[in-house]
Order: sequence, then structure tokens, then C-alpha cells
Amino acid sequence: MPDRNHEFGKFGARGTKGSTLVAHRLDNLVDFIITPVTTPRGLLARLHYLTTSPRTLKAARAAGLTVTDRTLKAWLAGTQKPTKANLERIEQTYRTVRRHNVARHLLKRLNSSGGTRVELHPLDQTQVSTPHRRTLDYRHINVRRWDPIVTAWSTGDSHALDDAWTTGVLPDLGSQWGQYEYVTNIGFAA
Repeated sequence: MPDRNHEFGKFGARGTKGSTLVAHRLDNLVDFIITPVTTPRGLLARLHYLTTSPRTLKAARAAGLTVTDRTLKAWLAGTQKPTKANLERIEQTYRTVRRHNVARHLLKRLNSSGGTRVELHPLDQTQVSTPHRRTLDYRHINVRRWDPIVTAWSTGDSHALDDAWTTGVLPDLGSQWGQYEYVTNIGFAA
């Protein structure tokens, strides 16, 4: 049984860790606010999302929004502008709270009807010399248990997500699962 890749790219192969692409795909399934946080409209939209209910405000504080209520009111009123560091903190807090809020709904959609079909596109070997190339095929797998993946994604734990993906899902591909730890694309819908 293959182990994890320790020297990926040694011969010129290109790709991205599958768990990273899964996180990006899950982010794409969530409707985040598109307007940048650096614009007044984007900032207000995020602040309204984070402060509309006491529960959401508590989650925002737990996620890293540590400014005073007075500062929040000044930002919402437009009488004070956040610093660049605070804008980044607002964006990160917003994404963390949003992921947490939609995780349960997303998990229900991904686990319904016996799981979700995931397409794996093999890594790019155009820069690998011929003797070192592998024969890799486009593969698909039906992921039936998304719980550890979505939980790790919603909390932002990339190590847990990598473990859940690499040791929990990929071995279902059979003895060649290690060849799909790094891929060019992962596709699924919910």
C-alpha cells in the first residue's frame, strides 16, 4: 500500500494537495460576499453579517474580532475606518463565522442520497521526463461520509482536513490511492 508523497515534484510533476482543492471547492459552494472588504459596501456587509444577532456577534468575538462595541458602532456608522490589519481580521472572522453557519446545511447536502461523487483529475506530468512518468487516469469516487472533512474545513484546521481526505477518502481508490494525493483539480457539487 503506498504511503504519502514525501518528495512531490522531485521529477517535475505539478499539482496541488487534494485536501487544499477540497477546501477551495467547499469555499466556492458557500455564498460569500463578493464585494471586497476594502470597499465601504463590502465592509458594511460583513459587519452587518457579524453583528445582526447576539449569537453571531459572540461567534465573531470567539473567531477573533476583539474590538470594543464602541469601535464596532463607529465602523458601522462610518465615522471611523478600520486599519489594514483590522480589515484582514474582519475578513478572516467573517469567513470563519460564515463557514461555521453553513457547515451543517452543506453537510446535509453532501451526505444526502448516499454521498457525493467526486472527480479527481490527475497531476500534470508534462515537465516529467518520459522514464519517470506514471500512467494516471481521471478517477471518480463516491464520498459517503463528509462529516470529518466539513468539520475540519469549517474550523479551518488544514491538518485535520488533510488527514480526513488523505487517510479517510483516498484509500477507497484502491492500491493506487497515493498517486492521487496531489491532483490538478477536484470537482463535486452539492
